[in-house]
Amino acid sequence: MTRSDLVTRLAERFSQLTQRDTEFAVKTMLDAMSDALARGYRIEIRGFGSFSINRRPPRMGRNPRSGAQVLIPEKLVPHFKPGKALREAVDSPGAGGDDDERDDFRVDRRR
Repeated sequence: MTRSDLVTRLAERFSQLTQRDTEFAVKTMLDAMSDALARGYRIEIRGFGSFSINRRPPRMGRNPRSGAQVLIPEKLVPHFKPGKALREAVDSPGAGGDDDERDDFRVDRRR
């Protein structure tokens, strides 16, 4: 599901909201989450999961072309850990709801 799919689905579900209002709400929520992670805070949404920042320490790597050693600097990367309810919902037989509902949205299964 893409961001625009989420906006469309929410606008359909909550008819009192316009498409523009729904888009603004989704953007505001995602921006707030991004800002919180950038400041180093952890985000927990009960029943869904938690977002946090993981530190990848500096390490030595190799340039594949020349074979020379290269220092790869420290990196901070976002990390998502699904909650128990989400893990169970995804793992249960028939996960994903109705087949008709799944056909309306593109599902990215590349991973």
